[in-house]
Amino acid sequence: MKPPVAKRIPHPHELHGDVREDDFYWLKDRSNPEVIDYLEEENRYYDEIMLPLEAQTEQIYQSMVDRVPDSEVKVPVQHGPYFYYSRLDKDKQYPIYARKHAASRELLPNSAEEVILDLNELAVDGEYLSVTMQRITTDHNRLAYLENRDGTDRYTIHVKDMKTGELLPDRIPDVYLYGSMEWSRCGEYIFYITVDESQRPYQLWRHRLGSEIGSDQLIFEEKDITFTLSMYKSLSGKFIFVHSRSKTTSEVRLIDADSPLSPLQLIDERREGIEYDVEDWGDKLLILTNEGAPNFQLLCCPLSDLQTRTKVMEYSEDRYLQAMYPFRDRLVIFGRENGLTQIWLLRDDELERIEWDEPLYTVSILSGQSYKTNEVLIQYDSLLTPKTTYGLNLLTGEKHRLQVAPVRGEYDRSRFRQEQLWAVAEDGVKVPMTAVYRKDALENGPAPLILHGYGSYGANSDPYFDPYRLPLLEKGIIFVTVQVRGGSEMGRAWYEDGKMGKKRNTFTDFIVAAKYLMEQGYTTSSKMAARGGSAGGLLVGAVANIAGELFKVIVPAVPFVDVVTTMLDATIPLTTLEWDEWGNPQNREDYFYMKSYSPYDNVEAKDYPHMYVTTGLNDPRVAYWEPAKWVARLRSLKTDNNIIVLKTNMGAGHFGVSGRFNHLKEAAACYAFILDKLGIGIK
Repeated sequence: MKPPVAKRIPHPHELHGDVREDDFYWLKDRSNPEVIDYLEEENRYYDEIMLPLEAQTEQIYQSMVDRVPDSEVKVPVQHGPYFYYSRLDKDKQYPIYARKHAASRELLPNSAEEVILDLNELAVDGEYLSVTMQRITTDHNRLAYLENRDGTDRYTIHVKDMKTGELLPDRIPDVYLYGSMEWSRCGEYIFYITVDESQRPYQLWRHRLGSEIGSDQLIFEEKDITFTLSMYKSLSGKFIFVHSRSKTTSEVRLIDADSPLSPLQLIDERREGIEYDVEDWGDKLLILTNEGAPNFQLLCCPLSDLQTRTKVMEYSEDRYLQAMYPFRDRLVIFGRENGLTQIWLLRDDELERIEWDEPLYTVSILSGQSYKTNEVLIQYDSLLTPKTTYGLNLLTGEKHRLQVAPVRGEYDRSRFRQEQLWAVAEDGVKVPMTAVYRKDALENGPAPLILHGYGSYGANSDPYFDPYRLPLLEKGIIFVTVQVRGGSEMGRAWYEDGKMGKKRNTFTDFIVAAKYLMEQGYTTSSKMAARGGSAGGLLVGAVANIAGELFKVIVPAVPFVDVVTTMLDATIPLTTLEWDEWGNPQNREDYFYMKSYSPYDNVEAKDYPHMYVTTGLNDPRVAYWEPAKWVARLRSLKTDNNIIVLKTNMGAGHFGVSGRFNHLKEAAACYAFILDKLGIGIK
């Protein structure tokens, strides 16, 4: 079967005296039956190409399924009179959320389990399901949760009576997928945030339980189209914090959780470039801000006088402070130092870092913990260590291991190596990488290698343990992640140095990393694959144009590749929120800079690697037409015989299919394609 050929309809874009030809613009109209026909033809071509790889795909899939534990039970988190947790049974697609009534963790095994929400009962075979937020009332008698069945960012609130197990008639649509729902302390009111036509979260509403949705009250509307709304309840439960936030600026308001009808209270008015978060701690308000401190500093003020600010401790350029957890007995800080996630305890106005044994690791503080706890639960893992939960004593600073996530099948960590590598960028900056591989993988010379990157929004690519990666590691595959600029692995400046007019640093960092790996004998261009998703798809898409010869195969997942066209269309979901990340092409300088790296605008008549491209028809973040147009243009111009496939999920969005085993099937197919192009057989 020959690859589909999309028809060409001239559609020039003219701006700033420049013309961009866009012959595949017509693919944007999903109401056009020809568009759906074309996407389905691409899917048929994908199926045809993957048909000879069915056995390899099935073998990889089964090797992953063999790693699925019989049962995975998260460490219970105490919240009031209950311990809350989730479990995932081997034969289930989705987790089961449950609780047990107990006075102490030791009593849990003897307590009866009460299922709060079984996502497997909500799921319909072959259909999409996503449940994001869950919020329980203070009296633990009602559960509110967000549900979506089409892959968009429009979720619906459902409320469950925990005594009867029945759903209440209160059903609230068009709510954003996270940071968008909280209960008042009395449990009679739900505050929620809805989205506009472009799926931007922008309106805060108050709903009285049992009342008609039409009578809900609009509390606040964020009218600036470059800002979004979100909210979360403070750790103590006293306040609900309502955030207006752009990529560079924030503004916070308070709702008194005990007085749900009281007006919002503004903390600090927004000022361009100033970001801050707040928490309450006793009679004080804590403020984490970048004002005068690029890596953020911690201030406090009395709740009775929000304008009198004092430093909690001295600012340090070496620490990037990202979150605060004010428990009753101790303040815990989360952030980054030395390129790694870190946790600190505040003692006598000084931060005391929690130490770990491995040189590479990722730590985080589990959500939903009680303000009154004296033992904080911390999750730890590395490229070699499975997810491990520790209890950290807030008074002594001592930690003890509570649980290690089970790894089914044989796993001898001594057979593998993890290491940190450094490449030198074009401007002399050292770019970090994390690598994991079987210790003998390089004994016979350069090995097959999969290089991953992201590098946008300050999001970090930290080392983590993946049991489903083990079958590939066993075959001698090396996995490397490049922590390119645009993330914040090395601090806030690392992010600032990879956005807007410095975005090309993200791509060149990835390229020098690939060259370093070849120079050091880890791999060769004929044995290397590149992977990236969403903004990481932009990364590898740009690299395909700039230095595609370095790779045998490239895997852009839901890739953001038509940068200029999308950023010019304010009607597209979330576009206006991105101007502070990429630039606004209505500005001449931004336009030409963005055009210089946009993957779609820079496709040339030259050889390209094999490509495995994915998208979702209902994706609100990266519209399906971006990868569809890009693939069509690549096919029309490339001069090689390499294969490009485009897989469109016709019933899901940005995050692909739902369900654990469905995800594994998708991953197995992708790996089968990569290994086939790298010339690696499956035994």
